[in-house]
Amino acid sequence: MGFIKAFSGALGGTLADQWKDFYGPKSGVPGTAALFQAVPQGQNNGRGENYKGNENIITNGSKIVVPEGTALITMQDGAITGFIAEPGGFEFRSDDINSKSMFAGDGIFGQTIKSTWEKVKFGGQPGSQQLAFYVNLKEIPNNRFGTQSEIYWDDAFFGTQVGAVTRGTYTLKIVDPLLFVKNFVSAKYLQPNAPIFDFADLDNDAAGQLFNEVVGSLSAAFSNYTNDPSKGNRMSKIQGDQIGFAQSLTVAVEEGYQWKSDRGLEIVKTAILAIEYDEDTKELMKDVKKADALSGARGNSFMQQAAARGMQAAGENGGSGMAFMGMGMNAAGNMMGAMQQPNTGSTYQPNFGQNGQVPQSNNAQESDSTTRLLEAKKLLDAGVITQEDYDKLKSQILGI
Repeated sequence: MGFIKAFSGALGGTLADQWKDFYGPKSGVPGTAALFQAVPQGQNNGRGENYKGNENIITNGSKIVVPEGTALITMQDGAITGFIAEPGGFEFRSDDINSKSMFAGDGIFGQTIKSTWEKVKFGGQPGSQQLAFYVNLKEIPNNRFGTQSEIYWDDAFFGTQVGAVTRGTYTLKIVDPLLFVKNFVSAKYLQPNAPIFDFADLDNDAAGQLFNEVVGSLSAAFSNYTNDPSKGNRMSKIQGDQIGFAQSLTVAVEEGYQWKSDRGLEIVKTAILAIEYDEDTKELMKDVKKADALSGARGNSFMQQAAARGMQAAGENGGSGMAFMGMGMNAAGNMMGAMQQPNTGSTYQPNFGQNGQVPQSNNAQESDSTTRLLEAKKLLDAGVITQEDYDKLKSQILGI
């Protein structure tokens, strides 16, 4: 048998006076704890047959409170005998035909637990003494991950393999307490006066195992994220998308280690604290940034401004021989357009003016081929045009 429900929700009203002693969670349990024992709260006034006050052994007549955000599991001889996931007050009765072994509610969580319960429940008649433990159903924070050397993955945005060293944290949630206790918690945490099962405990081998499995799943998680079109295929978004990357990491650890289906665990959120890309990836990212800057309308504007600045700088450095000295962006844009005209075999005619006319100069020498070659050379030296552009202009000016 098992428990009889006495009330729902928090302890209050007249029941608070009646329940001067009962079992509840230990005080001072850290937020990173996953499983901890039930302990007596009070002076054993009518608590049942457990007069010696063992910390987590309940007997017939023992009253127990299940707070919000926790589940209660009872055990006998290493087997699960009872389960409560509803907040409220309960009384343990192994000899009452009206008592129940399980309280899980009717929500999605309850239906999942009921399915698991049929697979793991105790097969015989529970005795009058049971071990009682609480399982933390809240998000468990500050679980760390990190790599000592580069990990590599295929990146859809870059179209190649990239690598990085990374570190961060994730929050963990126990979504199936029965699977968690049965398949993942070691025996030393499931006995009278057992220590707290704390994921932050450096001596907890299970926590260390999860760390190693997460690190082993990071390459697949990054690949899942950057190859998902809904994420935009951008690594730059990953540090601000704690839920999106958590979903990718959850898929990776489930595929590799069956966290949810075998252990009842799930990653909820992540916080990537640092990503340090390898040198090849850094160079690749620089090229991508340049390509982004020179694409579309923004690229045209950038080129016009760069050309104007280059022409002005060339004029300032080259003296009065530059006919285009001090020209604005419109003139620079026209110059770039003229350079991109197909070669028709005619003598080069730069389109500097608003009406397609070459501006007139008081110095007749500025219109001859030599002056124009000098102007083009200064454009080349200023970095406004490439060597290929210069050679093309030279051929047009000289008519060759």
